[in-house]
Amino acid sequence: MKILKIIAGISSIWLLALPALAVKINNPLDFNTAENLVAAIIRAVLGFVGIIALIYFIMGGFIWMTAAGNRDKITKGRDTLVWATIGLVVIFASYSLVDFVFALLENSQS
Repeated sequence: MKILKIIAGISSIWLLALPALAVKINNPLDFNTAENLVAAIIRAVLGFVGIIALIYFIMGGFIWMTAAGNRDKITKGRDTLVWATIGLVVIFASYSLVDFVFALLENSQS
């Protein structure tokens, strides 16, 4: 009995939604497909992560330059720079991979 009520509820929702499906809605975004939207979001996130890597480069350089001969601070600054460099390599590799995959998707559709 509960299953019939659930099915009746779902079908009534679809019947109420049919007039809304007939309305044409203009796309407020500049993206025509979901793939283009996802690609733009991924590129924006990778750009934001690149900004974070730049902040870590500045922070590591500042720590190293203000170490005043303190071995612990020199090591901390150098390690920050090394890890920021590794992060930047990962960011570039991720961007290249995403760009490659979306280029393949675009070529396969046309």
